[in-house]
Amino acid sequence: MAVPTLAASGQTPQSLAAAAAYRAAPAAPGGGAEAAMRAADDFATMVRGGEAEAARAVAGTGDPHALVTALSEARLAVEATVAVRDRVVEAYQELLRMPV
Repeated sequence: MAVPTLAASGQTPQSLAAAAAYRAAPAAPGGGAEAAMRAADDFATMVRGGEAEAARAVAGTGDPHALVTALSEARLAVEATVAVRDRVVEAYQELLRMPV
């Protein structure tokens, strides 16, 4: 299953820079748990940003371009999180199928 890339989805330069920083970052010294916590924090920040921008748009004070950008970043974050979850579930199911 192909995961959509930031470049293919037309994301902002900030999103592309964030993705490049994640790819270039060295492995966390504490292992995958610290990386997962950082990713979860970033995910929550993106979703909160989309919600805040939507609230400003409803109030009539928001920029339509900023709203579309924030919502598409939040959508991409949700899609990436679902893809990671699917891979984790798939790996767990593969472990269950292994003979002991």
